Amino acid sequence: MAYLDLREGDVVVIRAGEDWPEHLFRVDEVYEDLVTGYSITGPLKDEYGEPDFDLILRVHSRAKG
Repeated sequence: MAYLDLREGDVVVIRAGEDWPEHLFRVDEVYEDLVTGYSITGPLKDEYGEPDFDLILRVHSRAKG
């Protein structure tokens, strides 16, 4: 079962960490324990990342289609 039923193009909320604030992240690929993609808000905007599922607070919006 895929975590939160995530798919390419979904936008998720990444929780704040020690080195970054809470921000939105667009999912490119979903793996067994993480997603890949790019931050779309905050100081990490346009930065590539591979956040683990435990960093995802919730789905902000779903990809169309």
